Amino acid sequence: MADYTPPLRDMRFVYHELLGCDDLAELPGFEEFTADLIDPILEEAGKICAEVLHPINRSGDEEGCRLENGVVRTPAGFPEAYRQFREGGWTAITCDPEYGGQGLPAAADVLVTEMICSANLSFGMYPGLSHGAYLALHSHGSEELKRAYLPKLVDGTWSGTMCLTEPHCGTDLGLLRTKAEPQDDGSFRVTGTKIFISAGEHDLTENIIHLVLARLPDAPKGSRGISLFVVPKFLPTAEGTPGERNGVMCSSIEHKMGIKASSTCVMNFDEAQGWLVGAPHKGLQAMFTMMNNERLAVGGQGLGLAEAAYQGSVAYARERLQGRSLTGTKAPDKPADPIIVHPDVRRMLLLQRAATEGCRAMAVWVAKELDKQERHPEPEVRKASEDFVALMTPIVKALFTDLGFENANLGMQVLGGHGYIREHGMEQYVRDARITQIYEGTNGIQALDLVGRKLGANGGRYLRRFFHPVAEYIEGHAETPEMAPYIAPLAKAFGRLQTATGTVAQRGLANPDEAGAAATDYMRLFGLTALGYLWARMAETAMAKSRESGDADGFYAAKQVTARFYMERVLPQTGALLSQIMAGGQTLMALDEAAF
Repeated sequence: MADYTPPLRDMRFVYHELLGCDDLAELPGFEEFTADLIDPILEEAGKICAEVLHPINRSGDEEGCRLENGVVRTPAGFPEAYRQFREGGWTAITCDPEYGGQGLPAAADVLVTEMICSANLSFGMYPGLSHGAYLALHSHGSEELKRAYLPKLVDGTWSGTMCLTEPHCGTDLGLLRTKAEPQDDGSFRVTGTKIFISAGEHDLTENIIHLVLARLPDAPKGSRGISLFVVPKFLPTAEGTPGERNGVMCSSIEHKMGIKASSTCVMNFDEAQGWLVGAPHKGLQAMFTMMNNERLAVGGQGLGLAEAAYQGSVAYARERLQGRSLTGTKAPDKPADPIIVHPDVRRMLLLQRAATEGCRAMAVWVAKELDKQERHPEPEVRKASEDFVALMTPIVKALFTDLGFENANLGMQVLGGHGYIREHGMEQYVRDARITQIYEGTNGIQALDLVGRKLGANGGRYLRRFFHPVAEYIEGHAETPEMAPYIAPLAKAFGRLQTATGTVAQRGLANPDEAGAAATDYMRLFGLTALGYLWARMAETAMAKSRESGDADGFYAAKQVTARFYMERVLPQTGALLSQIMAGGQTLMALDEAAF
């Protein structure tokens, strides 16, 4: 497996130069997070990822987790790495200082998340799920529950899970059967089985706090009758230490295609004691606080794997000698040229690079708006940012994970036969990346969320948060000669997105199957156009910075070349996507079920 080098130069470019995230220090609670603090945080995160987490990535995959007498043992090195991670304060970086957190902006945290996922996705699952549980309790828990659980989740001595899926229901949570019986002391007895529970049982923390969806005896049918409960593995004592074992047990772990060092458990709740989080029958709303965070986080997983695959591909392409350049020998002192000289290899590397750097820019863009949603003093700004984040969440989850998997597959192709075997680690990235397109709502579900909920929401208000700034950017740069190679392709793609949006909205009103048939293609069209907008901005920023301070290391020149590649070789895909959308859904729905 190739070494991992944190892409700190590009991260600084996106955070400071492209998106101007230094102005987040003007928001209440973020005053200390200037560049003088953000950059060292990213550097230290890069060190623990490269030096502690990445070295146990392959070995963790090969060893996997094992279940012994109801206890899951993580692979060698994981408990020690988690201890270092926790003692370094990394479980607390974005959490509320009231509970021991550090309050880092989300715009910086997405970069930390990316590095963790590049270095060791399986490891990242454990603190990632804990943070989701923290968010649900922080947003919806009573003060008593917050005092009991949040400090331990923040400092990482306890971890968390989200328990939604059951053997008979996944996305359609209205079908779940787990029940919760009220007790005289105000608690509940939770009984049922949950499957595919990431980090449901492990040996990294002294307690595990499960967030469980269940039904009360008087619950209405369907999703309107779901409540959320906190169910600890060990019942906390009055002193806040793990006490009596609760009625929750891991009965088995899944044997998976990838992320093998992450324990994926079948969890049985047998009259386990739990406490209601939020209002009765409002559990789905509370859980979506966790789910939306996880969807953005899974997008970060796709980005992290995309970067790792790119780095592995470049390292191999520079070293592997095969054939001679089509335009003449480039390495006369060697028996063959490195494969990086070949046009098709460079095509694959540039596809990986353009996807990774574009998604990184989008991740920070969306995260900055999330920070403004939570911290900005002006209500109208908070609402505008909230709308934007809601619109972009399904796009981040689906686009990033699709491109992460594509990058890993391109990496395998660059490495050829060596990509298919374990030695170089690329086949692990392919296996690990595949789940990201499935969990936290499959990418098809994300597409349905986009066209079914976000397009028409509030009279199209969500869409305006994206469409208006992009239209203004195109108009404002239409007469700038140096921007023509970027603005002209972006304008074409944006026009296609506008046409597709009107078509999907109109046809979907008449026949919902039409919207469903177009959803995945529309999602991709939207995502590629958004990346095109960001690549135009990156090219503009690179030109300005090069004029301002020079370009001794060639960073800004490389950024412009990659932007041109994206505009000329990737963004034209929007034309085919529009054609597919305009074709409608008739051919999808016409074939009789018996003919399949």
